[in-house]
Amino acid sequence: MTSTANVASPADFGRYGEYSVKAPASGDGSFIRPRYPFQGRITADGSGGYPAEPGRYHLYVSLACPWAHRSVIVRKLLGLDDVISLSVVDPVRDGRGWAFREGPGHGPDPVNGFTLIREAYETTQPGYDGHISVPVLWDKRQGRIASNNFPDITIDLETQFGRWARPGIDLYPEGLRPQIDALNERVYTAVNDGVYRCGFAATQDAYDAAVTSLFAMLDELDERLAARRYLFGDAITEADVRLWVTLARFDTVYAIHFKATVRRLADYQNLWPYARDLYANPAFGGTTSFDHIKRHYYGTHLRLNPYRIVPAGPVIDWQAPHDRERLSG
Repeated sequence: MTSTANVASPADFGRYGEYSVKAPASGDGSFIRPRYPFQGRITADGSGGYPAEPGRYHLYVSLACPWAHRSVIVRKLLGLDDVISLSVVDPVRDGRGWAFREGPGHGPDPVNGFTLIREAYETTQPGYDGHISVPVLWDKRQGRIASNNFPDITIDLETQFGRWARPGIDLYPEGLRPQIDALNERVYTAVNDGVYRCGFAATQDAYDAAVTSLFAMLDELDERLAARRYLFGDAITEADVRLWVTLARFDTVYAIHFKATVRRLADYQNLWPYARDLYANPAFGGTTSFDHIKRHYYGTHLRLNPYRIVPAGPVIDWQAPHDRERLSG
């Protein structure tokens, strides 16, 4: 049974403000993503103050959040489960931020005994009054947040923990980094953040611009994947991780909740089999909770879904054959 302790009442949403209020629209009605202020970098030699060490860091994540899900996937791909510990928050987020509650797939904070992620921020910076987000990479040695800047966290896991990582996996190959970075930037703007710019647009023009950009990029990616198994060939990279977390949520949430309705992921000739191919990898499929994803999005954004009704379906066969192996080699 899910505990009701520390669960916000409807009045709390008004008191604290929901996600879409904390991330307001600009003057033209476009969605603005909040800043991620804790940007410490993990280094193998410790030169930045956060050395890569087994057992030193803890990831606070939500399985619903695509930005946090990236770090969960990378941790699993690299085999760092015993090197970096992890705990999962309740998927239903209110204006106070993410909370630790007993429930299916999540539980209490085993490191600090926090009841809210907000406490990690206030411990790190007393009086902190900014946006509360996950993932949070916590330094157990210093008792503070090392980083909440999600793009850096996965890069640091991929490049600074090689001594303990599973051999033979390079998610951020040095020779491809400029190309990966360039594609990631475009995917972030048009797709990862683009779905939010559709959903939280405050004017028709802002929505039209966002949805046009989103589907133009998805069309381009679909064409790119016609002749290659993954975005950069035969091996999974950071680029695939970043794209996949949005694809995983697309038909279940973004096409409905965020009005990204031009096409479903299932309508794409190459993107849909590509997404199923990745889902078959335990680091992707095994870390995905559609229950958490649906309850978070439909239960959190009161401006978009004031009665917090979680829809039935859609029924999606993520285990259908994909035949993507033929593109390898």
